[in-house]
Amino acid sequence: MGDLYALDFDGVLCDSCGESSLSAVKAAKVRWPGLFDGVDSKLEDWIVDQMFKVRPVVETGYENLLLVRLLLEMRIPSIRKSSVAEGLTVEGILENWSKLKPVIMEEWDEKRDPLIDLFGKVRDDWLEDDLATWIGANRLYPGVADALKFASSKVYIVTTKQSRFADALLRELAGVTIPSERIYGLGTGPKVEVLKQLQKLPEHQGLRLHFVEDRLATLKNVIKEPELDGWNLYLGKWGYNTQKEREEAAGISRIQLLELSDFSKKLK
Repeated sequence: MGDLYALDFDGVLCDSCGESSLSAVKAAKVRWPGLFDGVDSKLEDWIVDQMFKVRPVVETGYENLLLVRLLLEMRIPSIRKSSVAEGLTVEGILENWSKLKPVIMEEWDEKRDPLIDLFGKVRDDWLEDDLATWIGANRLYPGVADALKFASSKVYIVTTKQSRFADALLRELAGVTIPSERIYGLGTGPKVEVLKQLQKLPEHQGLRLHFVEDRLATLKNVIKEPELDGWNLYLGKWGYNTQKEREEAAGISRIQLLELSDFSKKLK
């Protein structure tokens, strides 16, 4: 019996927080240029630094733009348009992002799809203009490149990242080309639906199924689906999750907490 691994990308294979934060600042300047009047490089550095702390709440890339603006409103009272920024802390964002996000999107009159398109365009432009620095703002976690190169298991990428960016990073950083039909990126549907598709394919019958993710909320969504009871679920401890989430996951029998070194061994 063989093994099939469905792997999240950001926070499991790749630490992209540097790139996504810098891209979000670039995109925020395009979307809300007036907000950045008088914002110096020191404040921009502070925003990027805070973005590393709030990264665990991000499910889809465009949310990085919202977080950049929210952090800016937290720091500069005069530009506030949202009712939630006053007195808000990083801990408050980590605890309440699912409630905060719809409020700020309504108050700022923003829609998901235009933000996704803008974030993708800013990344495309950076990638096209200066591939080396775009790639350099990302890093694969230690051992991941070799694990993918020498994997004896069947590997799929299941991510909310746009597929073209995951593909470019795998090629440039890992020297690995994963066929496009094995990369399920943004727009291919919720991860639970992708897992259902994968387990139904005739060539996957009889394989042991493994899903490695760094977002606890995503794993909990899988657990809610009886159809997906056959999947072994893993929370990558090295990814974008908090101590509190890891402690919660430890109390859920379906979820195995995974160390990076064990992950690399498993794939091989």
